[in-house]
Amino acid sequence: MPRDAIAPDSQPSGDATAGAAEGARTGSGDEVVTGSLGEAFRRGSEEGFGRVGEDGGEGELPERNTTDLVIVTGVSGGGRSTVARALENVGYYVVDNLPQALLLDMAELAHAARGAARRTAMVLDVRSHAFSTDLPGAVKSLRERGFNPRMVFVDADDEVLIRRFESVRRSHPLQGGGRLSDGIAAERKLLQEAREQADVLIDTSHLNVNQLRGRIEEMFGEEDTTQIRVTVLSFGFKYGLPPDADFVLDARFLPNPYWVPELREHTGKETDVSRYVLGQRGAITFVETYARLINATAPGFEREGKRYLTIAVGCTGGKHRSVAIAEELARRLRDMRLSASPQHRDLGRE
Repeated sequence: MPRDAIAPDSQPSGDATAGAAEGARTGSGDEVVTGSLGEAFRRGSEEGFGRVGEDGGEGELPERNTTDLVIVTGVSGGGRSTVARALENVGYYVVDNLPQALLLDMAELAHAARGAARRTAMVLDVRSHAFSTDLPGAVKSLRERGFNPRMVFVDADDEVLIRRFESVRRSHPLQGGGRLSDGIAAERKLLQEAREQADVLIDTSHLNVNQLRGRIEEMFGEEDTTQIRVTVLSFGFKYGLPPDADFVLDARFLPNPYWVPELREHTGKETDVSRYVLGQRGAITFVETYARLINATAPGFEREGKRYLTIAVGCTGGKHRSVAIAEELARRLRDMRLSASPQHRDLGRE
C-alpha cells in the first residue's frame, strides 16, 4: 500500500496512514487502553489539563458554548484517525474511541478544565462496545445542555473501503463470518442518521492522508470561528462528483489546454495554463459571477449556522481548467474578505 494511502482505522499505523490502535489518545500524543479515560486525564493533568483558574482564577465557569467541541465519526476505513491527528496538529485535545455513553461527561470535563481543553475532539466508532445508533440524540442532548458541538463524518465509496481493508489484510469490525461488503453495509445502516445530520461530510475516496490532513487543518485551524470557511475544490468529472459539494461549477465550456501541445503536461496552477484558461471568452465573467453569488449567500449560511462551504469546480480530468478557475475564484473570494482556500482533488492522478 502506498505510504500516503488512507488505511482502515482498525489498523495500527505510523504517520503515513489514517489508522490508529484502539484506545483513547490525548492531545499530548499519549495512547491508553480503551476505557482508561481517567488515566488519559491524569496524564493530561500533568501538563496543566484541568487546573482550576487556567483562564484567570477560580471564578464562575464560562458558558458551555464557549467550549469548542468536535465529534468525529464515520465509516471504518474512512480516515477517522487521520482526522484526529490533524485536529491535534491545530491544538485540539483529542480522545479516541470514546464510548458514546461518556460523550456528555467528557464534554463537561472539557468545560470544567477551561483553557486547558477549550478545544476538545471526541472520536466515536462502531468498534466501541458502548456504541449506540442514536448518536444524533446524544448530540441533541449536548446542545440542550448548552454546548454547541460540530460533527464531522468521514465516508468513502464501498469499492475504496474494500480495497483499503484488503491492502492491510484486515477484516471489517462488523463483518463477522460474512464478507467485507456485509460489514460495510451493516455499518452504513448503523451510521445513516449520523451521516445525514453531520455538520461536515468529507468523502475521502479520492484523498490521500496528506490531502485529508490539510483539509481538516484548514477547516479547524485557529481563526474567527464565526466566519464561514470556503473550500474551492477542483475535480475531474471522469473521476466522479465530490459528494460533499454545496455548489458544483462546470468549467468544461472553456477550451481544453490538453489539446495545446505546449500546455498538455502542465497544470492550472502554472502561469501559462492559468493565463490561457482565464483568457478565454467568458472565463472571467464566469469567475466573477460565482464570486458575487457566494459572497452574497455567505452571510445567510452563517446565520443558519453553516460554517463550511465547499464549491466544487470540475473539468474533464481535474488538471487544467478546473484548477485554474479554482485558484482564481479562491483569490477573488479572499479579496471579498471571505476565508477561502483552493484544493485540488484530482491533480496528479493522470
